[in-house]
Amino acid sequence: MPHIMELLGKTRVVVKDGKVIEVGEPEVEWCPLFAKIRGIKKITPEEVKKNMEFRINDFGMFTDKRLLELEDFVGFGASEVMMTGLSRGLLDTTVTACEGAGTVISNNPILVQGMGGRMSGLVETEPIDAIINGIQERGGIVLDPSTAKMDPVAGIKKAAELGYKKIAVTAAFAETAKELRKLEAELGLDLIVIGVHVTGLNREEAQSLVENSDIVTSCASKPIRDLVKPLAQVGTAVPLFALTQKGKELVIERAKDIKSPILINTMALPVLPDHKQPKELK
Repeated sequence: MPHIMELLGKTRVVVKDGKVIEVGEPEVEWCPLFAKIRGIKKITPEEVKKNMEFRINDFGMFTDKRLLELEDFVGFGASEVMMTGLSRGLLDTTVTACEGAGTVISNNPILVQGMGGRMSGLVETEPIDAIINGIQERGGIVLDPSTAKMDPVAGIKKAAELGYKKIAVTAAFAETAKELRKLEAELGLDLIVIGVHVTGLNREEAQSLVENSDIVTSCASKPIRDLVKPLAQVGTAVPLFALTQKGKELVIERAKDIKSPILINTMALPVLPDHKQPKELK
C-alpha cells in the first residue's frame, strides 16, 4: 500500500518506496504561506512534486530516515500549539497522526512537533518500522503498529484507558469532531479538538467542524473563514482561530514562546485582508 498525502492546495500525492509516483491537480493556485516560506508563486503539479521530494530529502518523510525532532515550522500551527500546551502542563497528552505510524498518542512536546510540524493532510499510510521505533523510543504510543491506521476516536479511547484526561486531538472531518465530543462527555474527558486540513469542506461540513472544535486552522477554506466567530485569531493570511475559552487560553499560551514582537489588540474578528488570502483555481 502506498502513502497518500494532500498538500499545497490539497493536491493528492502518492509516495511509494520513498519516491513520488503520482501527483494530482491542485485545488488552489496560490498560498501565502508557501509563497513566503518556499517562494512558490503558483501552485502546479510540478511545484507540488518538487515540494514533496524536498520533504523526503530534507527530513526523510515517508522513509526510514525520518527525523522526529524538528524546529518550529510556523509560529501558530496545530503542532506548535500542542507542543506549548504539553510543555506548560495545560495538556496531559495529544492524539495526532504521523506518516508510517498512523494515530499516535504522545505527551512528549518535542516528538509532537517533530511528527506534525511539517505534516500536511495525511490520507493513508502504511507501517514504516523505523518511524514506529523512533516514536516509541521517544515515549510515543502508536495505536496500531501493524496497520498504521488513522483513527482519532480510537486514539482518544486508548489515551483515556491510559489515564489521560486533558487531551488535544486533531480532526480533519466534521463527523470525527462530533464523535470526539460525544466521547468526551461519555468518558468525562477534557478535550481540545483542533480542526485541521479544512480546504475543500462544504459549508455544512465546515459549520459542523466549527461547532465541535476548540481551535481550527483555516487553510484555504472560504466556508471556515465565513463561519467562524473567533475568541482569538493568530495570523491574517492563513489564520488559526480559537473558538472556545480553553482554545483561546492555549493559543495565548503559545504566544509566550514566539520570539518576534507580537501585537495584542481587541477588534471584531475574523480579520481577513483580501489580498493575503489563498486563491482558488478559476
